[in-house]
Amino acid sequence: MVEIIQARRLHPLQAGRSDVASVSVTLADNATRVSLRAKADAVPALSKVLGLALPMKPKTTASSGSRTALWLGPDEWLIIDTADSSLVADLAKVKVLHSAVDVSHRNVGIIVVGKGADAVVNGGCPQDLSLKAFPVGAASRTVLGKIEIVLWRTGENSFRVECWRSFSSYAYAFLQESARDVAI
Repeated sequence: MVEIIQARRLHPLQAGRSDVASVSVTLADNATRVSLRAKADAVPALSKVLGLALPMKPKTTASSGSRTALWLGPDEWLIIDTADSSLVADLAKVKVLHSAVDVSHRNVGIIVVGKGADAVVNGGCPQDLSLKAFPVGAASRTVLGKIEIVLWRTGENSFRVECWRSFSSYAYAFLQESARDVAI
């Protein structure tokens, strides 16, 4: 027998609210973000200045204090520092060939936390988010619905979604709606 599921209609002013007890979707605090590009021979000097060893394998991250480096490609990282820092100035002093671009105002972070957070993100992300395939600390460039994001698993039941500011309203509303769907 076919089961018919009908979507629940929300008032337009309720669409931005998330009343889901098991999963919260919130905006991340402001952070310094740097898009870092460098060849392998520059990694040791950059790691020293950053105070962490830049990850060199796909889907990996490295953290020290408030600073995290997310591996995005063979010569590309997204550095996120949640404390006030001199990250950009520090990288400008490094005497090895690299590109460090402050993208703090381009990106917005969204935090998804709670039991079922993986299902909420999977509402629009085709990536396998099981703990075996995407363990705590994993990060990758992927998609959410119609947009590109950087996804970082910060805990067993928590994710940080980084997206461009121009897509942030879409991503935030998408994740809140997905959280409502997961709770139903």
